[in-house]
This record gives sequence, structure tokens and C-alpha cells, in this order.
Amino acid sequence: MSVWDDLVGQDQVVEQLVSAARAARAVVAGEWPATGATGMTHAWLFTGPPGSGMGSAARAFAAALQCTSPDLDLGGVPGCGFCDGCHTALVGSHADVETVRTDVLSIGVKETRELVRNASMSPAGGRWQVIILEDSDRLTEGAANVLLKAIEEPAPRTVWLLCAPSVEDALPTIRSRCRLLVLRTPPVGAVADVLMRRDGVDPERAAFAARAAHGHIDRARRLAQDEAARSRRAEVLRLPMVVGDLGKCLAGAQALVDAAAAEAKQVADEVDAKETEELRTALGAAAGVGGRMPRGTAGAMKELEDRQKRRATRIQRDSLDLALIDLAGFYRDVLALQFGSATDLANEDLRANVERVAAQSSPETTLRRIEAVLACREAIERNVAPLLAVEAMAVTLRAG
Repeated sequence: MSVWDDLVGQDQVVEQLVSAARAARAVVAGEWPATGATGMTHAWLFTGPPGSGMGSAARAFAAALQCTSPDLDLGGVPGCGFCDGCHTALVGSHADVETVRTDVLSIGVKETRELVRNASMSPAGGRWQVIILEDSDRLTEGAANVLLKAIEEPAPRTVWLLCAPSVEDALPTIRSRCRLLVLRTPPVGAVADVLMRRDGVDPERAAFAARAAHGHIDRARRLAQDEAARSRRAEVLRLPMVVGDLGKCLAGAQALVDAAAAEAKQVADEVDAKETEELRTALGAAAGVGGRMPRGTAGAMKELEDRQKRRATRIQRDSLDLALIDLAGFYRDVLALQFGSATDLANEDLRANVERVAAQSSPETTLRRIEAVLACREAIERNVAPLLAVEAMAVTLRAG
């Protein structure tokens, strides 16, 4: 299977990356004097909506740059997916491919400086040193300035692959030095086909999940395979049906926030205990649960605890944000019916509820409700207390 098969509905992007990988191979072979005009460059910025496959595109390109398939000499496409270079790049074990993603709220200066130091080294395999920064929009201002210096003066065989939701999420000075690739939301049919072909999902559930996830491939897979995820979505989409009752409306807001907190706790419980025990062992703790720690290790344990708290906060925010996206999608369907649009409904399984809300309100009311949901997302991003932000949204939904 080619490394490009994971890029669903991104034919134009694949064409550009294949061309650049061929040019990069020519550079390695000494057939080109420099990169710029060959189709290859040292810094790329992948942008697109959530679920469009920015990270997948970056990893596929990294694999294509490391591809060693003998078919390349016969004009084959870089990124065969079977050679050692492709395989190790995709699974994360290639010595010259480093993938950076964060499970906390931001990437700081310390981590970025270490990354820049690694990027200055020559590739061990003699081809390209590839740095994939999947959450470049989470760089702090100081970290972004550190990264800018490395992109301005790159090592000869270092390639930076940055991923961000939009071009505005990167500093102007950084994006001006990157080649921009814009991915689009994959078509619903293509997402459903992937679920059926790769994950063995039955056609009906695959179609439901692809529609409900608004083209977000990973979320569609989770909806198709996880009953709990489907239950959480159903709970969220009950909120529009009770906005007429203030008590039920506020109770729905509380339930939405509690569900996000419960999901964050579930993930934390699975990961935190393992991380803590591994660190205790590495620091030389006494045998047994709760064994005494050596002197001078309290700081390291405190740093881990702080990181785990930040991760739990991010997971809760991300879970809440997905719920708000579902809610906005519901009202988008309502608006489509009110305007008589022929577009398919994302919530076809809830058509009766969508039709009921559409009949009981006006397009102007629906637009105000969509704006309330989007304002709630922005408030949470600005660190407003989640319950306060969601309750304010719920009251606005009730008022229309």
C-alpha cells in the first residue's frame, strides 16, 4: 500500500508532494545544484480543517523523502510504502524522521530549542533530516521565534514540515518562508469508503459515521467503532430539543461539560499511572507501590504532575470542542432545511428533530444560535471556565 493512500480526497496535494519528492531525490543524487527551483524546499506549511489529514500528509511526504524502492530507478512513484525507508518513517522509528506533537496546551521555548539542535545535525542515512511539527499552532511566541531562526538558516539536508489549522495560525515571518499546502475536508463518500475498505465497517454505519463526523476521518472511525462515542454525540444533540425549558437547558449544559471531564479523566487514568511509575523507577524509587523516593527527585515528580494536569485540561477542551462542533453541525442542518437547500444532512439519522427545530424557528434565529456555539468555542479557547461558557451559550440558544 502506497504511503499516499492515507490522504483521502487530496489528489492535488499528493501530486505536488510526489513532484517535490522526485526533485528531492534528484538533489540527493547531485543532479540539481540547489532546491528552490526544483520543486523541493526546506520548509512546508500544511493547513486544513480538522480531520483533513495534515499530519498524514506530512508523514507520507517524510516517508517519500526516505523511500529507497528500486522501482524509483524505473520511474516509480516515491513513497512505495513497502521499503525500509517508508516503513520506518511511518511507524516512527526512522533515525532521520522526528515527529513532534503535544498533548498539553502549548509548545515552549525549551522543547523548541532542543528540536532545533537536533535539526542542525546531518542525516544519518545521507538523505534528509525531516522534522514534522504537527501542532505548530501551539507554539508560544518565544518558541515560534526560536523556530524562525532555524527556518531562516536551515541545514543543507533538513526539511521542516509544519501543520496548522490555517495559515493565520503561523507567524507571518514563518509562513513567508514555507511552501503552503492547503488540504480540504474529504468528501463524505470517500471517508465512508475508507471505513469500509480498511476497517471493515458495514456500509450503513460507515455512511452514518462519515456524515456525522463532517469528513473528519479519525472521528468518523471512532464513531463507527466506539459505542460510547455515539452515545456522547446523541447526548449532545439532545440539547437543541430542550432549549425551551431553562432548567433542562442548564442541566444539558452541565451534562455536556461533565461528559468532557469524564472523558479527560478516563484518558488520564489510563496514562498517568503508567507514566508516574515509569518515572519513579527511572529515578530509583524503593521497590513496591508508594516506595520511598531518593533525595532531590521531588522536582521531577512535580514537573510530571504539572504536565499531566495540563494534558487533562487539553483533553477536556478538545472533547468539549468536538461536542460544540456537533451542535453547530445540527444547526447548520436546520439552516439548510429552512433555506430549502438540496445538500445532504450531516445528521440524517436525526432528520425528524432537525425538521422540528427548523419548523419552530426562523433562519435568523438559527444563525444567532450558530454564532452562540462558535462564541462558546472561542471563549473556551481564551480560558473561560468551561461551565460558564457553555451555560452562557445555552441561555443564548434558548433566547434565540
